[in-house]
Amino acid sequence: MPASFENRGGDRLDWNLLRTFLVIVQERSISGAATKLHLTQSAVSQALKRLEARLDRRLIERHNTAFTITNAGEEVCRAAEAIHGNVSRLLADVSQTEVEASGRVHLLVASRIHSAVYDNFWADFHREYPRIDVTMDVLPSSEIVTLMQQGAATAGIALCRQMPKRLENKVFLQQRYALFCGRNHALFGKPDIHIEDLLGENFVSFASDALGDSLSPLTIFRDQRGFSGRVVATSTQHDEVKRLLVAGFGIGCLPEHSVQADLAEGRLWRLPPGEGVCLVDLHLLWHRDAQRTPAEDAFLKHFRGYIDGYSMAERLAQGDGAG
Repeated sequence: MPASFENRGGDRLDWNLLRTFLVIVQERSISGAATKLHLTQSAVSQALKRLEARLDRRLIERHNTAFTITNAGEEVCRAAEAIHGNVSRLLADVSQTEVEASGRVHLLVASRIHSAVYDNFWADFHREYPRIDVTMDVLPSSEIVTLMQQGAATAGIALCRQMPKRLENKVFLQQRYALFCGRNHALFGKPDIHIEDLLGENFVSFASDALGDSLSPLTIFRDQRGFSGRVVATSTQHDEVKRLLVAGFGIGCLPEHSVQADLAEGRLWRLPPGEGVCLVDLHLLWHRDAQRTPAEDAFLKHFRGYIDGYSMAERLAQGDGAG
């Protein structure tokens, strides 16, 4: 509202009075405005009188058929048109803005996810959807697959040999597993080790590997190569398997990309074969027929779209591998 009207309660003006005044000016009559606004002529006249009383100015002069807008009326009209334009733009902007998703997503994740892309995804997701809460449970891959088939969570990130029924999937990471020993093991630091030198060594393994489950390629590798050592220590957690290897319990498999810092800092030693033991895919899983909330749909769409922006090599870049 122009400054000349500020001290007359402009901050308390009813927008409906201004809108009615605009229509009166546009129609150049009380009766025309009443028809357009679907009001009685009396209601339109009373609205004009209230606006003039609030501003303490005559806005329209009416003499018989003459209809004249006063100088004050012209000023009010310009201000009302500006307000109307701002309101119209605001309504258009709001109507085009998506309602911010809120709610909760529940993830079941394997323990060996080492990826800077994965870490950065969560930062990006939280910036985009600050009102979505996250619950994350770390479980062995076999349990994740079973729970996802039951529709017990929004999504799972797990190792899968065969794609489970009723679950959709997207390959997230392709991890190469290799054999390692720790700094307290007798083979640590030896440069000329051959596969034959390992056949009698005991193993540290993931629990799912010991059960011949998701990581059965590791079990198959041991059987085919003729390893005779026992599985002397197991864990479902990547860091605990690594801890037991460093402690010298035996030799064992870990995702190569997840232990580069441990190799560089002398905690682990790479063992043959040079090509590694096997490739294992880590999948994003979601139930095909589940009824999802807007928050869950937002997570799945954002995750799939985010990782598509990176090559597999980039996804494997060290972040801070799965069971």
